[in-house]
Amino acid sequence: METLTDLFDLLIHSDKLIRLGGLAMLLVIIYLETGVFFGFIFAGDALLFSAGLLCGTDILDIDLFALLFLATIAAFAGNLTGYYTGKFLGKKLHAKNDSWFFKRRHLEKTHLFYEKYGGMSLIAGRFIWIVRTFVPILAGASDMSFRRFNLFNLIGAFLWVWTMVPLGYFAGHLIPDAKENLGYFILAISVIATLLLLRGIYNVTRNKKEQKD
Repeated sequence: METLTDLFDLLIHSDKLIRLGGLAMLLVIIYLETGVFFGFIFAGDALLFSAGLLCGTDILDIDLFALLFLATIAAFAGNLTGYYTGKFLGKKLHAKNDSWFFKRRHLEKTHLFYEKYGGMSLIAGRFIWIVRTFVPILAGASDMSFRRFNLFNLIGAFLWVWTMVPLGYFAGHLIPDAKENLGYFILAISVIATLLLLRGIYNVTRNKKEQKD
């Protein structure tokens, strides 16, 4: 039981993950969350913000631009993996039973988002928890062209990483005792991300209902 509690604590407190595994842990988790179907258990927004803040307070010993460059590559590679997963396993995933690592409802919710926004969902979805994990899988399953996918993938990875990391970095520099209040920042990011997800699902569902009527 203690092991499960410790694991849950690490997933919630992204700064502890970074302190525990450093840059390597950060990059692996960003990769997993942006393209491997069980990656939704991680909070990428909070993780990138925490990395920026810890970099800004010199706890994470790496140059800011090196961090931005490496995190962008990890995010790009994650979506690329998701794309190929969808290309080869897309239909099977829709028929897959729920497990601790996989929830079909997450795939269905993301499908609504993808249906409405198409390729742009690869950019907008980067900022929405759960959606950023499953949208590249759906892009692959929908046979989006590889060239078009990579264009949206690169733009989305760049905007996501180069927004969240600098926000954390400058918070670490400008706000006194920012690292002691990191939990509040992460909570705010998580709430905003969840509200965006719920709003997107509501809008898509409402539009579908209006079309039927």
